[in-house]
Amino acid sequence: MNGAGLSSQGWWAYLQLMRPANIVTAWADILVGFAASGAAIIFDQVITGQAVFIQLLPLVWLLIATTGLYGGGVVFNDVFDAELDAKERPERPIPSSRASRQRATVLGTVLLGIGVVAAAQVSWVSGVLAAIIAGAALSYDALAKHHTFFGPLNMGLCRGGNLLLGVSVLPAMVEERWYLALIPIVYIAAITAISQGEVQGGKKITGFVALLLIGVVISGILGLGLLPNYEIIAALPFAALLSFRVLPPFLKAAREPMPEQIRTAVKAGVLSLIVLDATIAAGFAGLPFGLLVLLLLPISMGLAQLFAVT
Repeated sequence: MNGAGLSSQGWWAYLQLMRPANIVTAWADILVGFAASGAAIIFDQVITGQAVFIQLLPLVWLLIATTGLYGGGVVFNDVFDAELDAKERPERPIPSSRASRQRATVLGTVLLGIGVVAAAQVSWVSGVLAAIIAGAALSYDALAKHHTFFGPLNMGLCRGGNLLLGVSVLPAMVEERWYLALIPIVYIAAITAISQGEVQGGKKITGFVALLLIGVVISGILGLGLLPNYEIIAALPFAALLSFRVLPPFLKAAREPMPEQIRTAVKAGVLSLIVLDATIAAGFAGLPFGLLVLLLLPISMGLAQLFAVT
């Protein structure tokens, strides 16, 4: 790890810090925001390849932005938790000395900077949203994660902001679709709440509160069917898949709040963010676009076999 360069093992350790499987779920946030903005209609309208490139370029910038923001945020999570991880998770890259805390700090800073700069290529609204997300991620890593109420809320705000970052592909739509951020806020709050017991075990009451929040999310998704431009029929299959993936592990973790059960629930919840996003995307942009978002799930699950999710 010392010297001018890094070995392949060294690079692998820093890649582990970025949690690639989780970054794929952040891409899904951008795609659902893109669908909700109405921009996804270009797939039915453009004819020439050049037109496709021009129309999709802002989306590409936002995907780069969320990669930097999420990657930087989770790197700083391990930077701030280095002392705690040395006791509770010594196998992680920094406490195991496979990655240095100093280099991880540089990596996290560069990634967050890339996130903000890439978003600003789309519009000033996107740039401001990215800066807010970066600040919220650092706030969570440094302070809020240790608070029972503000931790889940803070993390939820990061994901809600990420969805709105996707909406900002058409900046004027952010004001109109702001309420969509509430869905990932509540969903991530549920995951973050239950994850507080993934090392030493949790409390049953916390597990059942998290389960209740998941129920609120599913109800909220179905409630979008009241919107005139939302195809609830297209969203229903995805909503059923979401329920099938998250309700059983969350219920089991609530009944038996042991570390293994909680980690299983957290992993299912994080990866199922893609299913949540596919559900909303299908309602706004139709079944094919929902399936496009859902294709990210096997990619994320495959990466989860190689990299830690929690």
